Amino acid sequence: MIIRWLPSAIHDRDVQLDYIGERNPGAAIDQGDRIEHQVGQLLDHPEMGRYGRIEETRELVIGGTPFVVVYRLRPRLKRIEIIRLLHGAQQWPKTD
Repeated sequence: MIIRWLPSAIHDRDVQLDYIGERNPGAAIDQGDRIEHQVGQLLDHPEMGRYGRIEETRELVIGGTPFVVVYRLRPRLKRIEIIRLLHGAQQWPKTD
């Protein structure tokens, strides 16, 4: 199994960490490390995130940060897809 960050999630991560980094570079590094570490744990525990608000997704709350990683399991493809990295305070995308 591998972890694949989709372009939308990479963009989310970059924007969020750049914003933090403009104010506190050390905090941005710490937040990025926490995200990477906890997302990496999905390799051993792919269902550790709660059921997502959108069907067939899961949400991993990143401890020590305000972030939630939205992901889906793709067992046939032997991968975990990171769909979005959202800040808990932001308005979430509609779930039509």
